Amino acid sequence: MRLKSDIFVSALVRRVFGLGAFAAVEKKGAEEAGAIFIRQRFRDGLETLYAPAPQNFFGEDDGGRKFEVRAQKAEPETVREMLSRELRFDPDLWLVELETDDVADLFEVVKAGE
Repeated sequence: MRLKSDIFVSALVRRVFGLGAFAAVEKKGAEEAGAIFIRQRFRDGLETLYAPAPQNFFGEDDGGRKFEVRAQKAEPETVREMLSRELRFDPDLWLVELETDDVADLFEVVKAGE
């Protein structure tokens, strides 16, 4: 069974703060099953955008959340444009902002071809 979106986001924010980094919910979405997008900001001003991974990355019994990289170390304007398009398509999505150098232990990121 998959965690509700609001619980996943709340736990993610707590974990980030626990590591001494910063996290904020930029946009609250549907509590039960809203898609979660994660914007990672770096000190050099660039951003990485993580989006829900396609369903083919999930097994039958896999109840976790997996993410894919949509933009890596991109200019903030590029990420904003991508998020604007996503919001027009899905106004119930969640947007979480992280200011941390490493997300490896925070959530699972899949790569194409896995």
